[in-house]
Amino acid sequence: MTLPARKTETERFTYADYLTWTDDERCELIDGQTYAMSPAPGTAHQEVLLKLASKIQAFMGKGPCQVFVAPFDVRLAEAGENTSSCSNVVQPDISVICDSDKLDEKGCIGAPDWAIEILSPSTSSKDQVKKRHLYEKHGVKEFWLIHPTERTATIYYLKSGNYALKGIYDDTATLKSHEFKGLSVRLKEILPVIRVVKEKVCPYCANRNKPAENKKHATRSKGKTQE
Repeated sequence: MTLPARKTETERFTYADYLTWTDDERCELIDGQTYAMSPAPGTAHQEVLLKLASKIQAFMGKGPCQVFVAPFDVRLAEAGENTSSCSNVVQPDISVICDSDKLDEKGCIGAPDWAIEILSPSTSSKDQVKKRHLYEKHGVKEFWLIHPTERTATIYYLKSGNYALKGIYDDTATLKSHEFKGLSVRLKEILPVIRVVKEKVCPYCANRNKPAENKKHATRSKGKTQE
């Protein structure tokens, strides 16, 4: 699928438009503009996604909060918009929703309690800037950013309507949820194992200096003969 052309600030795509597009290329709507989600997430992204979602699900147990992984539509309507005219449709990598009234057969209507994005090169700018602002504006209580390549995590929580930075953590840290007390995750346990690639010995490396040495030797011998 080729995404529809970006519209002007006064002409926006809506959820009604979104529903008419085919599924061969995932995209999101932010402020009525389209943002592609392809190419498909890589191995590291999916590994973190499954491990982290499993740990959160185990903590939530049989409680009222439900855990969903992308693709899962979250519709965040602006003032004056309804479900059809909603200009924000995003797919957090992990969504935790504790109010079942927000759920319908197509996803979530309104802000999740917790959203998590796992960064990849093609989406990191959008996730760290545009989606963070969107989640803050619509009242997502807690927002995590996990960076598999840099092996870091950033945690924000909502405080008086704005995101406060709880911390930026490296892979030695244990991440603790601000909203869900008692939920903690060792970052290293959900990140991909660092695989050391051993270089193969170059078959000619051991002898590559010999011609130069032989040439040098020959030059010296030639000099002696001339003397």
